[in-house]
Amino acid sequence: MSRLATLAVHAGRDDLAGLGVHVPPIDLSTTNPVPSVESGGAAYEALATGGLPPAEGGLVYQRLWNPTVARFEDALAVLERAEQAVAFGSGMAALTACLIATVSAGKPHIVAVRPLYGGSDHLLATGMLGTTVTWVEPDGVAAAITGETGLVIVETPANPTLDLLDLRAVTAAAGDVPVLVDNTFATPVLQRPVEHGATLVLHSATKYLGGHGDVIGGVVAADAEWATKLRGVRAITGGLMHPLAAYLLHRGLQTLPVRVQQQQANAIAVAEWLEGQQHVERVYFPSGELVGRQMSGPGAMVAFAVEGGYAAAARTVEAVRLITHAVSLGGVDSLIQHPASLTHRPVAAHAKPHAAVLRMSVGLEHVDDLIADLEYALKEAHR
Repeated sequence: MSRLATLAVHAGRDDLAGLGVHVPPIDLSTTNPVPSVESGGAAYEALATGGLPPAEGGLVYQRLWNPTVARFEDALAVLERAEQAVAFGSGMAALTACLIATVSAGKPHIVAVRPLYGGSDHLLATGMLGTTVTWVEPDGVAAAITGETGLVIVETPANPTLDLLDLRAVTAAAGDVPVLVDNTFATPVLQRPVEHGATLVLHSATKYLGGHGDVIGGVVAADAEWATKLRGVRAITGGLMHPLAAYLLHRGLQTLPVRVQQQQANAIAVAEWLEGQQHVERVYFPSGELVGRQMSGPGAMVAFAVEGGYAAAARTVEAVRLITHAVSLGGVDSLIQHPASLTHRPVAAHAKPHAAVLRMSVGLEHVDDLIADLEYALKEAHR
């Protein structure tokens, strides 16, 4: 099997030589000719229920299938070591489809471990899709499972404090209940949850997979059975990914390994520098035996708590000059934000990140320039 860097460049491109092209084409067709009423109808039924395109009958309609989207899905599945993948218009649309699938199967109960991305937390807490949720610590997963539990949902490294979970322990505790892992922070470059027993691997593709802050998307890697369910949900609800987004995300995968490795190197240096700063009370950065056994490195996200609480944290993010004060993450440029006020604002008060905590997505700038900007911002905030 080829190494990941090679797969990132070549996966999802198997049909290009036969098409006589070097770069994947963008198929923008919203509708497609059908050869006959009978074959077209059969194709429509197969695709609308989550199946793969039949040999005859055409692709019918973009909501049901699109070749450009399918290439990105194939490539991501290869990188995650999963059987298939299903792409959606956003990460939240991808999570929504997973929840709809489990509710429609008569399993509306979810067991979830905090922290999660604030949007995921909010969706689960509202019960909007007919789910109920039991929030547990990692060692409470097994005890929380009932006959109606459809999913165990975890995120590792977790957003925003980068807590790590032992996925083998979680999947063992879950037993026959599928485990969904949000792998957005790690990416398949650093962690492949399927290899540790996960059934579903969720990405906000907007982040590292795209890598340039110019495309929104979500994707779930899974086995063939779950992929069929998710395509069926997508076909009915219309949560599809646009072909242009799929093209940009597929292109983003080509440079994913080299971007993540350099961003991680920068993040290690930033985290080490933060550890020695008098106005930094705590640095959150993955460490321990799971880094090496489950992850191949700590990643490129850093969180830290500043001395002086909320007021000092707010002054710090407002003082940066090179780093951008903005939500999101995983792009080539560095971002910093205050999770409790922004991405985790909807989270219940007792589970909200501490008001002094800032989260930084470390980009590809020269690390000395990043450190200089943080040093300036911390000094400004504590004058």
